[in-house]
Amino acid sequence: MGLANEDEQAQVAEMMLADSEMAEYVNDLEYDIKRYFSEGAVPPPEAVREIILLRSIREKKGRNSYQEPVDAKQYLDVEVNDTHMKVHKLWRPAFIAVFILSKIFLIAGLYFYFKSVAQQEEIEKIKTETQLNNK
Repeated sequence: MGLANEDEQAQVAEMMLADSEMAEYVNDLEYDIKRYFSEGAVPPPEAVREIILLRSIREKKGRNSYQEPVDAKQYLDVEVNDTHMKVHKLWRPAFIAVFILSKIFLIAGLYFYFKSVAQQEEIEKIKTETQLNNK
């Protein structure tokens, strides 16, 4: 019931008090969920475990000392006016050069493709003419 809010938790508690089968079902469900996740749990490596322990110790020490309460709903207002992608100054000419070269190669490829198709047709035409002349 970790994701349920207080009202939902109270409602489930009332239903569990009213119906014993419901209480048994919820308890079995919680047990099954805990068992499933405990069987699939993998202990962290030693280095990570030490880091976690050091952080928890640091947090406990930090709580004991005087601190101002931190507002959980403190947000920074960030406004983005630019809808364009920003690129580093040195990369811009490289992107432009790649774009222009790709267009040049595309045009050259299409030109040579159509030229070769026309030559193939001309070769076929010459072959048929020579075959007709030989007969």
